Amino acid sequence: MKNKTTIIVWLIFFTVTFITCYSQEKKDAEYYFTQGNNKCGLRDYRGAIEDFTKAIELNPTLADAYASRGLAKANLGNEKEAIEDFTKAIYLNPKDEAAYTNRGAAKANLEDYREAIKDFTKAIDLNPKNAVAYTNRGVSKSNLEDYRSAKEDFTKAIGLNPKDAEAYYNRGLAKKNLEDHRGAIEDFTKATELNPTWADPYGRRGVAKADLEDFREAIVDYTKAIELNPNWADAYGMRGLAKADLEDFREAIVDYTKVIELNPKDVAAYRYRGVAKANLEDYREAIKDFTKAIELNSKDEDAYCFRGDAKSDLEDYRGAIKDYSKAIELNPKSEGAYTNRGAAKANLEDYRGAVEDFTKAIELNPNWASFYNRGAAKVNLKDYRGAIKDYSKAINLNPKFEVAYYYRGHAKLKLNDKEGGCLDFSKAGELGYMDAYDAIKTYCK
Repeated sequence: MKNKTTIIVWLIFFTVTFITCYSQEKKDAEYYFTQGNNKCGLRDYRGAIEDFTKAIELNPTLADAYASRGLAKANLGNEKEAIEDFTKAIYLNPKDEAAYTNRGAAKANLEDYREAIKDFTKAIDLNPKNAVAYTNRGVSKSNLEDYRSAKEDFTKAIGLNPKDAEAYYNRGLAKKNLEDHRGAIEDFTKATELNPTWADPYGRRGVAKADLEDFREAIVDYTKAIELNPNWADAYGMRGLAKADLEDFREAIVDYTKVIELNPKDVAAYRYRGVAKANLEDYREAIKDFTKAIELNSKDEDAYCFRGDAKSDLEDYRGAIKDYSKAIELNPKSEGAYTNRGAAKANLEDYRGAVEDFTKAIELNPNWASFYNRGAAKVNLKDYRGAIKDYSKAINLNPKFEVAYYYRGHAKLKLNDKEGGCLDFSKAGELGYMDAYDAIKTYCK
């Protein structure tokens, strides 16, 4: 859902099919060539291929017949054979910019983006006003994550054709990937103005708004996208995420459920629905969703972690440890899995095991929470000096962490450092931890 942005290639390629109907060059192949073009216009691509093939048999040097046959093959998803035909057309007519454009589009659909860029560049060299070639080249660059250069190509395409909704849309995607969310919103908005019935710009504008934490407006856009395309599973999923960000977990569950209805194998939808259920403290149902996600993808590290969290909430610490261990097996650098496994071990009074896990978490990400957790485990092992060091480190990283002052104060008392302990209680109270004043009354007379 919250997956990497996809740049549209096929829509742009499909546009190409309407700008390249080739004219006849040899009278002896006129009938079949014309018939093929007519069928191409009617999207009868199989019939068109038969006619173009007959025209080629009658006139093997008819470049346009190869180009048109390639276009028909590409529209049937047979890009490899289409490329062969476009290549033959280019051999016969090296100045055919449309053949380069279409061959590039076919290569892009095969994810051979670098070679596609070469073809689009050649088409632009032959005709610097070929807006489609600029757009397609920008798409290929975006798929290679060269978003800045892609943005330049989309801008050039817009300059040549200011009414090209797809160019604005794709430039918006490039801007979003450059984290220019406001600029992306402007482009998606322009795309909706040029093509008000196209769902995708509404959906992607919603994502950009969500990135700016404008979740309510994002929901408005997702809802519009769904209205235009009721079967767009991602739009429901993205709307569910926005609702969850607003803590409207029940409505988020409705959207995730719709995603699952449209795509029963959507791993993320089960995982996110499980998270929403867990936030509603429906841990048993959450576990069912996480389990389903794991059944669909046994390498879903996050699903194991979330299921471990739900089991911990149900005080099934042994079951939780198994899930966190599996997550660590899948990703040995999962700091969160080590932290949570350490907490589960501590709840089972396996404090040494907890210290080991918190230590590993600190190695991966030395944050204040892990130092605090390790300090708490050390207290239970009566390693008060070690605990004080960890609480102190947590305080250095988070000077307003009142609880760390409070428990460091208790650790100091264990070492007969009454003055130090009472100063820590005082600081904890100053920061708003009211239990500290009870400690002061008890220990600091």
